Amino acid sequence: MDSASLIDYGIVRAQLGREPRGTWRVEVRCQPGAPQVVRVHPMLDGRPFPTLFWLTCPYLVRQLSGLEGAGWVSLLEQRVRDDEAFRRRVEEAHASYVKERLGLLSEGERGRLEGSGQLASLMTRGIGGTRDVSRVKCLHLHVAHALARRNPLGEEALRGLVRTDCDTQERICSAAEAGSRSSVNR
Repeated sequence: MDSASLIDYGIVRAQLGREPRGTWRVEVRCQPGAPQVVRVHPMLDGRPFPTLFWLTCPYLVRQLSGLEGAGWVSLLEQRVRDDEAFRRRVEEAHASYVKERLGLLSEGERGRLEGSGQLASLMTRGIGGTRDVSRVKCLHLHVAHALARRNPLGEEALRGLVRTDCDTQERICSAAEAGSRSSVNR
């Protein structure tokens, strides 16, 4: 792990419902302070991992799944096709994502990926490994990027939500944080 505390690790594990994989760090926290977005290293188990920002907040994950179920992916793809200025902003978001992802690789990692022919995938694929930037792979990836940096698709999705933070009663992160604190203090 890269700068994730044991408490953060426990919360992210509870949020994901599984062990977090690879090297990551908390990039964005919600208003109460729980991890909301993690930045993942672009190599996992010696292979390229195209998802740089991962949305861990269970509340936002549920809300965005609702937008996807309501057809938002198709609506946003249509906007990318119809709105030239919006499309350019989406292309810029993908390009900055690729640049940041490549910048996180060490020289050794770049060399290994280049030698195996896998570096091209990280250089040519955008957010979450997307080949065609006019396609929206999933809203969760774009919202994670929007919360961490700038992403017009994610920003639109966030505007489509009634709320972007959970009620205190809904926070599973509180229980995970309390459990992590007690295991650290033993």
